[in-house]
Amino acid sequence: MEKYEYKLSIVALVYNLEKYLPRCLDALVNQTLQEIEILCVDDGSTDSAPQIIDEYAIKYPDKVKAFHKPNGGEFTTRNYGLERAKGEYITFVDTDDYVSNDWAEKLYNAAKNNDADMAVCGFERIDLATNKVVSKDMIGYGDSVREIDPKDDFMVFINPAPWNKIFKREKVKDLRFQNFRGFNDMIFLASSYSKIEKIAFVPEVLYHYFLRYDSQIHTVNKQDVENFKKYLLELKKLYIQENKYDEMKYIIDFMAFLHLGMSVMYRASYDKSIDMKVMMKDTIKYLDENFSTWRKSPFLKLGYSLKRGFKRFAIWGVAWLYKHNMAMVYINLYRFVIDKLKIDIKW
Repeated sequence: MEKYEYKLSIVALVYNLEKYLPRCLDALVNQTLQEIEILCVDDGSTDSAPQIIDEYAIKYPDKVKAFHKPNGGEFTTRNYGLERAKGEYITFVDTDDYVSNDWAEKLYNAAKNNDADMAVCGFERIDLATNKVVSKDMIGYGDSVREIDPKDDFMVFINPAPWNKIFKREKVKDLRFQNFRGFNDMIFLASSYSKIEKIAFVPEVLYHYFLRYDSQIHTVNKQDVENFKKYLLELKKLYIQENKYDEMKYIIDFMAFLHLGMSVMYRASYDKSIDMKVMMKDTIKYLDENFSTWRKSPFLKLGYSLKRGFKRFAIWGVAWLYKHNMAMVYINLYRFVIDKLKIDIKW
């Protein structure tokens, strides 16, 4: 059995945000889990963030490692840390957020005690302007352990962000975050499902995610959509290479419909330069040609959906609209709920 230098490698993404960085780093260096490494990767910051991580590296030489690289974007920063990590497990943190002091320990113990390849904890979204908790997520799976199962779509609804998860590094060390905005996390997580077998859940809010509305990607443009289509095909190719696509095709095709057909199309609708009727038609054609089982997916059948609550019934309803060439009804209704009723629905 391989002996690891650290139990957990924490890749902390650093780009400016000098105001929030100490709060994040203080939470990391005070984790109750010992034998961790904190890889602070500065992506060409222009404020005092580089000096701050250097100070922490001097103060905590056994835990903090400071790296400085030219600006290349979030995906390069995560990959930089992934390539240099030495821990048994690995995770990623955004440094404008912070974690509970037992975040690492509870995730590591959940994974280690259950021989899981990934562990997931709950998180809360906090409005940075008001400091009010907007929502809590990923607490509904309970204290459970689940295996990747082509007949169970639970993994489709795990939030895509990497920061409330730890991954067994040996499983994901050859994966990389890709060079496109908006959906990088989803592609990485979906890719990891081709490598892992078991996921453990910790039903506690251990990660505190701050909503900075100046940094949110509310809309996507046509190029973003084309990029996402490209990397969905790369995702499919990965499963084919791993000899897992045949057994997982209903899951992968369902994910393609859910993320491209529902989430991306909704966000694209805010770009006034896009003819949404044309884009919808192109999207349905793309799904039919490349992820064709979405039309007959067992996860999009009425009986299956009714047993799993209102959200799943709503997804079935959207799929029904798509199949009957009425996808724009979904877009208009979803925008009404979000924009007029101020109800934020997370699929």
